[in-house]
Amino acid sequence: MQSLSLSFHDHTLVIAINRPEKLNALNKVVIEELGTAISDVYNNGEIRSVIITGSGTKAFVAGADISEFGALDAAGGKAMAEKGQKEVFDKIENCPKPVIAAVNGFALGGGCELAMACHFRIASANARFGQPEINLGLIPGYGGTRRLPRLIGKGRAMEMLMTGKMIDAPAALQYGLVNEVTAEDDLMSKALAICAVINTKAPLALAGVVRATNAAFDENKTETEIFGQLFDTADAKEGAAAFLEKRQPVFKGA
Repeated sequence: MQSLSLSFHDHTLVIAINRPEKLNALNKVVIEELGTAISDVYNNGEIRSVIITGSGTKAFVAGADISEFGALDAAGGKAMAEKGQKEVFDKIENCPKPVIAAVNGFALGGGCELAMACHFRIASANARFGQPEINLGLIPGYGGTRRLPRLIGKGRAMEMLMTGKMIDAPAALQYGLVNEVTAEDDLMSKALAICAVINTKAPLALAGVVRATNAAFDENKTETEIFGQLFDTADAKEGAAAFLEKRQPVFKGA
């Protein structure tokens, strides 16, 4: 695979997004390859649990690749969000085998959404979380408006979504976004130790936990509809251009 590094540790598959020079940003190739890898998890009997992480120490996933946004209109934005949700994010959330996010460094935008799609999260002390799409004149497109309120409550989620602010690992632990914070050097060993325990449990019962827990939450398509519509706004074009040009955007409400 071009963008993923895969390794196997006693029935646990470790998937590392491997674009450290781009802070592991999500692009079309990453989404396609993640979809392929997660599909194999469903079908491979040797895999009993999964850890998703990022290569290097700076980022889990620092967000989407904004350079791919320029050519998108409303239909293209909606299609991108729907494809990512269907092939990766929802597939992870509904995976019958436990999927843990081991968050090292920045987990922003699509990276935060990828971590939230996992069944639970542990973080290194240098982890940073945020949904900064508002700075691009957009909203999250990969489940952020649905999963963040579930995990940290509506008020805190609204604040993060409206301000685009980042929170550090201790705040993420306090909010309930992560289960545990570890030293940077201990992150993978801790994640593997948790999976070693999980791997001793009954696979059908684990699958039942996922199905029953997820059934408590209703899904809706509002997020992808609005995400797509915003790509037809001048503010979204300005937001992406300002990001790539490393300047502050000037939004006009159009």
